[in-house]
Amino acid sequence: MKIFAVGDLVGESGVRTLKEKLPEIKEKYNFDFVIVNAENSAGGMGITTSIFQELRRLKVDAITMGNHTWGKKDIFTFIENEKINRPANYSKGVVGKGYHIYSCNNKKIAVINLIGRTDMAVQSDNPFIKVEEILEEIKGKADCIIVDFHAEATAEKIAMKYFLDGKVTFLFGTHTHVQTADEEITEKGTAYISDIGMTGPKESVIGMDIEASIKRFVTSLPERYKIAEGKCKLNGCILEINDENCRPISIERINLE
Repeated sequence: MKIFAVGDLVGESGVRTLKEKLPEIKEKYNFDFVIVNAENSAGGMGITTSIFQELRRLKVDAITMGNHTWGKKDIFTFIENEKINRPANYSKGVVGKGYHIYSCNNKKIAVINLIGRTDMAVQSDNPFIKVEEILEEIKGKADCIIVDFHAEATAEKIAMKYFLDGKVTFLFGTHTHVQTADEEITEKGTAYISDIGMTGPKESVIGMDIEASIKRFVTSLPERYKIAEGKCKLNGCILEINDENCRPISIERINLE
């Protein structure tokens, strides 16, 4: 079985790029299950009903979110849909679910969404404690466990790798929009990469307009971000899993323009 994890969709151009590139990736890798982080898909902040429906038409199996989960109020009309996962360690009582279990090729795949606490400016519970609670809840219910850890600090992500080593099938990072080159399969059998990157404008500052971004850093004054224009790239990872024991066989970075 092959799982395709797609890096943060940035803006509607990122959604279009996914739509354009998905068929050729499917033809080349013949993946079985698709996970997309869509927390920046609507103008860089949040997700709208129309984008959610478009991802459903593209047969995306699971959608994960992050610090901009609530960026568009549309989400409250579909947050209970099983395709969408908001960070599980949001405070107790928040609507939606932080994980779902999906069926694919006679296997059960658990997809868990977590958010980091280092330099994220988001109120959240401890992701390490929360994921332990979830693993206990789903014990014996899933053949494969996949975690999208939406976090700023590489150190926090790497710490999570060691914390979950051998307990989950695949742990990948999102949020920084920069694809890292540290993909590996640990000796205990967990596939890992610190960040799978982004799907959005190539000539940009993590998807945003270059001039507006530079102005913010030069002047230290507020400047409204806007999505960059121009050619887009698609970042992600393909994970191959052994059908017999559900252990990772290979992990490959995807970087298409």
